[in-house]
Amino acid sequence: MSLIKLTIKGISYSQTQSGAYALVLSEMEGTRTLPIIIGAFEAQSIAIALEKEIRPPRPLTHDLFKTFADRFSILIKQVIIHKLVDGVFYSSLICEREGVEEVIDTRTSDAIALAVRFEAPIYTYENILDKAGIYLKMDEELTIEEDLESDEEDEIEFSLDEDEKEEDYYSHLSLEELHEQLNDAVTNENYELAAKIRDEISKRS
Repeated sequence: MSLIKLTIKGISYSQTQSGAYALVLSEMEGTRTLPIIIGAFEAQSIAIALEKEIRPPRPLTHDLFKTFADRFSILIKQVIIHKLVDGVFYSSLICEREGVEEVIDTRTSDAIALAVRFEAPIYTYENILDKAGIYLKMDEELTIEEDLESDEEDEIEFSLDEDEKEEDYYSHLSLEELHEQLNDAVTNENYELAAKIRDEISKRS
């Protein structure tokens, strides 16, 4: 059975499970998407890896795995989402060290978080897309939303008024001031604030 290459389309809050997120993968040669429910920590880890401008001052678990693998010359060649049972996706890491290939069973959320860090391709099978794939409308776009938590992993929610006040505040800062605040936010591991500041910087680029 042939493999179908996927790309990360976006991460959004899950509409079905409180406190969870929907990781949406999209086939490279087609319009089907594969939504996968993942936890908040994994969503944050994937989002941070995708966002090159935000670097945590301390390594996350998946960053540690990447450093460990690099140190011992272990390469993740690809990720394969190979099974779907009762709504649960099963994945494998295809690894290589000194020419020897190994297949390691893993949770799909962890596999994707590592794939982003290793720049490894993500694949699945046609029958899985047939079961769980959703056709994406041409005018529909999903954006990457980082789960930005404190060290205690408490979810932070902002009201619309608070968001508007913050956006207005940052819109009046200079680029130099924004970069300083971005560095402070990353140092303090406040990734939600860092993402908002980064968005303001991007608007002016």
